[in-house]
Amino acid sequence: MFTRKLVRKIRNGFHFGKSISRTESCRIAEKRECVDNLRLAPNGACNSRSRIAFIGGRGVISKYSGIESYYEEVGKHLARRGCELTIYCRSYFTPALSEHNGMRLVRLPTIRSKHLETVIHTFLSTAHAITQGYDIVHYHALGPALFSWIPRVFGTKTAVTVQGLDWQRKKWGRIASTVLLAGERASAQFPNATMVVSKELQRRYTENHGIESFYVPNGGILRDRHPAKKTLEWGLDPEQYVLFLGRFSPEKGCHLLVRAFEQIETDVKLVMAGAASYCDEYSRELRNHASDKIRMLDWVSGETLDELLTNAMIFVLPSDMEGLSLALLDAMGAGLCVLASDIPENREVVEGAGSLFKPGDSDDLAERLRFLIANPAVREAAGRTARRRIEVEYQWPTIAAQIEKVYFQLLGREWVDSIPVKRTARAAAVGAAQRRAG
Repeated sequence: MFTRKLVRKIRNGFHFGKSISRTESCRIAEKRECVDNLRLAPNGACNSRSRIAFIGGRGVISKYSGIESYYEEVGKHLARRGCELTIYCRSYFTPALSEHNGMRLVRLPTIRSKHLETVIHTFLSTAHAITQGYDIVHYHALGPALFSWIPRVFGTKTAVTVQGLDWQRKKWGRIASTVLLAGERASAQFPNATMVVSKELQRRYTENHGIESFYVPNGGILRDRHPAKKTLEWGLDPEQYVLFLGRFSPEKGCHLLVRAFEQIETDVKLVMAGAASYCDEYSRELRNHASDKIRMLDWVSGETLDELLTNAMIFVLPSDMEGLSLALLDAMGAGLCVLASDIPENREVVEGAGSLFKPGDSDDLAERLRFLIANPAVREAAGRTARRRIEVEYQWPTIAAQIEKVYFQLLGREWVDSIPVKRTARAAAVGAAQRRAG
């Protein structure tokens, strides 16, 4: 009874306590009818734009973590492919814009709280989304996956992208971890499709949940060397610093990297750029190690990020757990020598294109750093190989096409790649060489 009443209210224009005009209600109804009566064009391309909503991240433009970078890259490429994409953003995070890079933005409030922020924003976003006539509501991460059943009640298909096993993060207490573990189960059971960003996650979802998930990795950006300006102001000479980019949190292994670097006798500096989502004891303790040798920076983005990344000597990712690190992929795309912890999610990207060390072992990390700092030829060869891997396997246009293909499959439409991905000459040559070798 309650569900039927709620459906009637939504269909009649219920919208957060404010009535939608009859014109707006008709517009939504017409779009739903258009979707219901969808036919395919002769060439297999869809003659109606897919209407997709992204829910779960903080938004776009400002950068905090992987999901936001994912929104920026996947979102703009899906928009170029013709998707009508709406990004649900948190008001405090995203500037007051109605559109960005072809994406429509909907800014909604939330409570700035470590445990409630995502829950409240996801609920409000879902309540809004079910009134908009989307073809697919696409949730991102395990917490938001708990809401992925709601649009299905109203006839809208849903998808979830799993970026990692968030319940394993050490920043969460017992209750939050239990909720996020339930989110993992929900991500397998509630949506019409589950996408995972690593082969290790795909294996887990097959073995633990008995589902066939879609493997759609994250991507990296190919960057060329940027002139050193801001970095020189910070006292950082090109190729004379080791770099970490990411959240300051225990599972990222920031303390391990600091401990290892303090063992090394070198003129090279360590730069750690990032912050915690909420100021906590771990982040404060980490910053106590700041010195002329170990530099602690806040989040960087835009040209400052490009400059900091492309002028580094080595990129280090010492994490205990990952999904598929965007920072790692970007470092490889910049042609850096990368050194990462030997966990399955890092290994599948780095093996053969970088170096690995024993997870949790600061002595092994220090030893690998000493070796790489002392051997520029090894660094240069690893950087070239890393960049080639990103060119061939982890390009955002290709990834957006893979996601669109999943959308079409959910909607029962024939998918034709209407925008063939342009491969670089180098990537094409590498691909041809690999085929010949096979």
